[in-house]
Amino acid sequence: MESRPKKKRANLRDVAKAAGVSVATVSRVLNSPKAVSEETRLRVQEVIGMLHFVPSAAARAINSGRTRVVGALVPTLDNAIFSRFLAALEKHLAKHGLSLVVATTSDDPEIETEKAKGLVDIGAEALIVSGIAHSPDFDRLIEQTRLPVIATSYFEKSYHLPTVGYDNAGASRLALNFLLAAGHKNIAVVHGPVKSNDRTQARLSGLKNPVSSHTLQMFETDISVEGGCAATLRILERDTVFTAILCFSDVLAMGALFELQRHQIRVPDEMSLVGIDDLPFSSCTFPEITTIHLPVARMGEATAQAVVHWLDTQVAPKSVLLEAELIVRNSTRELN
Repeated sequence: MESRPKKKRANLRDVAKAAGVSVATVSRVLNSPKAVSEETRLRVQEVIGMLHFVPSAAARAINSGRTRVVGALVPTLDNAIFSRFLAALEKHLAKHGLSLVVATTSDDPEIETEKAKGLVDIGAEALIVSGIAHSPDFDRLIEQTRLPVIATSYFEKSYHLPTVGYDNAGASRLALNFLLAAGHKNIAVVHGPVKSNDRTQARLSGLKNPVSSHTLQMFETDISVEGGCAATLRILERDTVFTAILCFSDVLAMGALFELQRHQIRVPDEMSLVGIDDLPFSSCTFPEITTIHLPVARMGEATAQAVVHWLDTQVAPKSVLLEAELIVRNSTRELN
């Protein structure tokens, strides 16, 4: 028994022929409907529905000269902070008819450059990156293509690209000052890999105080719950008696909390714990984690606005500083 041939997907010419108009008219109905009479527009739209015609992105790009695609390069999708940022970014780009394509870089400048080239190849009209530390090859690519690029998760007014983010040094300083004011002198600091991560480097710089009377010890680990557990185990093995742990992310703080509970160390009675991010789960743990709120969803919205402004006006937007905020919960206490 012979199989029936699959129906061919309707294209622009099929619609034009069935509606009795030119291909250009169908294109105007799709891209600039106000430029077509109501009678013609309704007839073409009726045929589009009858033929189940769906215009392809490639066809729209040929006709309009635009792909309406924006590329985002982020270190990972495993961390909820990037997921929240991307969700807000995509939502607000979609309001302006822009589609988001995401690529992960593992915080590796070389991978970032290759992924950026791939986004350029598919016609991305703008790129969004994390931080301000990028390889010379990436900078040359941007200079060559002259693409709009917004750097996020970092505020630096003097950077050669617009930035939308927060003061990372200020965020860690806010957490440290809170612990110092509560009487903590020996504090363990748990942070992610320093290499190629300017956000972590900036947060470390925010802890420097040459006239301080407190002691800080740094513990580098992977930014994961497992990494937080491993770093806390190392903290507990030290001879120093720490009274507080400051984690550079809530993900690390979650791991620290688990490891402390595994060793039956009560939080905050025997150890205070502070994170940075204010991820949703931080208010659901027991005890709830004191943290620094970073306005990640607002960053996604502001980044979308910056991209739309740049694409519409061909003028680079100004950098945007988003304020961090201390959220005090039950994982910290004042020392007597």
